[in-house]
Amino acid sequence: MTTRILFVCLGNICRSPTAEGVFRAIAAAEGLEVEVDSCGTGGWHAGEPPHPPAVAAARRRGYDLTPLRARQITAGDFTRFDRILVMDRANLRDVQSLAPAGGTQPELFLTHAPQHGDEVPDPWYTGEYDRVLDMVEDASRALAATLRPR
Repeated sequence: MTTRILFVCLGNICRSPTAEGVFRAIAAAEGLEVEVDSCGTGGWHAGEPPHPPAVAAARRRGYDLTPLRARQITAGDFTRFDRILVMDRANLRDVQSLAPAGGTQPELFLTHAPQHGDEVPDPWYTGEYDRVLDMVEDASRALAATLRPR
């Protein structure tokens, strides 16, 4: 059975596309049946590619973010996806406020890598693209481990 996972950040041009690209690569390497997507709580960047420094940082580690395009979360995402993983507490509040009764409830992505705290900082503001990649890789590996057949 395919597990559908949605990663969410603010604008869908740094953190969530990084998580989508990293997790997709890790899941493929492990042979996991997943569908992976990402989006933002806002629609300012809809249709745009990921931010160039995020693309460059990911490329240095072997991840290709160039095919991805930003989009805003929709009502349908709450029934389409099995897991909705957000990057920080503000994203969590925003997504919770949109979640319909009975829909998939969001959770903080870093619950899978608590050694990093509970929020992925936004490199749009901090410039810490490599630090974000470290966090995303650790959380993605831990998430993948929870999805392996037993």
